[in-house]
Amino acid sequence: MRMFLLGMIALISLSASAAETFSAAAATADITPQKWPVPMVGSFSERLATHAWDPLKARALVLDNGTTRLGFVVVDSCYCPRELFDEAKRRAADICGMPADHILCSATHTHTAPASRDRREVDADPEYVELVTQGIVSALHQASSNLVDAEIGWGSCQVPEEVNNRRWFLKPLSMPMNPFGTNTDQVRMNPPRGKGILDRPAGPVDPQVMFLSVRTAEGRPIALLANYALHYVGGIPAGGVSADYFGEFARQMDERLFPDGPQDALRPFVAIMSNGTSGDINNIQFANPQPRKPPMAQMRHVASLVADRIFEAMPTVKYSRDVPLAMAQSELTLKVRKPSEGEVSQAKSFLAETDEKKLPPRAKAYARWAIKLDEHPGTEQLVLQAIRVGDVGITAIPCEVLVEIGLRLKQKSPLQPAFTIELANGHYGYLPDPKQHRLGGYETWLGTNTLEIEASEKIEAELLDLLNQVAQ
Repeated sequence: MRMFLLGMIALISLSASAAETFSAAAATADITPQKWPVPMVGSFSERLATHAWDPLKARALVLDNGTTRLGFVVVDSCYCPRELFDEAKRRAADICGMPADHILCSATHTHTAPASRDRREVDADPEYVELVTQGIVSALHQASSNLVDAEIGWGSCQVPEEVNNRRWFLKPLSMPMNPFGTNTDQVRMNPPRGKGILDRPAGPVDPQVMFLSVRTAEGRPIALLANYALHYVGGIPAGGVSADYFGEFARQMDERLFPDGPQDALRPFVAIMSNGTSGDINNIQFANPQPRKPPMAQMRHVASLVADRIFEAMPTVKYSRDVPLAMAQSELTLKVRKPSEGEVSQAKSFLAETDEKKLPPRAKAYARWAIKLDEHPGTEQLVLQAIRVGDVGITAIPCEVLVEIGLRLKQKSPLQPAFTIELANGHYGYLPDPKQHRLGGYETWLGTNTLEIEASEKIEAELLDLLNQVAQ
């Protein structure tokens, strides 16, 4: 009996010790270009930036419960290749006290940022790629070096006003020709606004904003990691880089929590907006067009509304220091879509045509991608992750993920609540599910989409298996 009591006391002591060891910190690193001009990604034509409208940053959050340390980094970039993220994780793991597979890196998907990989007609500057890599490492290192006793909670709010499915069924005979010279698509991405040719959206939206809130044991905010299934907003004037609403949200959240200005310079509060499954979601109200706002106004409006809703929800958050942390990672090998012999022949003929007026819109761009895919070795290895933070389940997918996939993962996750961070640990184009593939449209076109048609089903199954692992 005495030994039993001693054992129980030991267990209680261990539990109490674990509850007292939760720590956290957040940090940022500036990744604004250092030399100009720079080409920006996110367009079919060249756009040069000669300055920054607002800074681009890598924002990091590190959590540690005494047995497990996890790192999250969100980068103000349209997308980053796996090679960049892998290198940053490798360097960070050596100095931050956590293995590389316990770090999640993702991009926000701002369309006003320099290239971090060669894409379309834009070549990445190796010096800028190194700046982004160093920024990720620096933010993680700062956070890991400044951990303080902390507690964490989570919550959610609804912001339905700013999300719209951008894929639409159109009225008969309204579908334009696609870059392959056919009009066989059943849905169109970003159709003309107004009710003239619109029938109905081809998918749902996800209005939920999930967030993790981290504060010191004394109650001072440390970080807030939010997730919203909304593409970039845009409305950024030409000629400059910008973090879009993602960076503006971070600034405004700081203002709401610290209205009197900056606080601890060594351990600053950091708000982070990660991108949810927004591959077919944007801010345009197609059926009920709204007047266009002045430059920067719309992205500031969205950031302000989301910050307000989170701020209103924060008093309901319940915080804890006894928080399970876990991360599981796997590599999933997927086939790459290949063009048929006929599609390769057509692509070559399109590229040989000197008069582009004779070709469908954007035909040459998709012809170049078809040739590249024809030359591709045939498979890609995707890094997939599932993370547990308390009762919360987080999944990470390296694609622009259509919203239905994220909604299914939320519903099926053994950990609740749950959300997905997209453009995480790499970039492999759009990820529609087979149903959306059958409907066609921009997100399914060969080149915009590069993975096998069944990719989403395999990714979902793998992620649910990883979630079950971390839920144990």
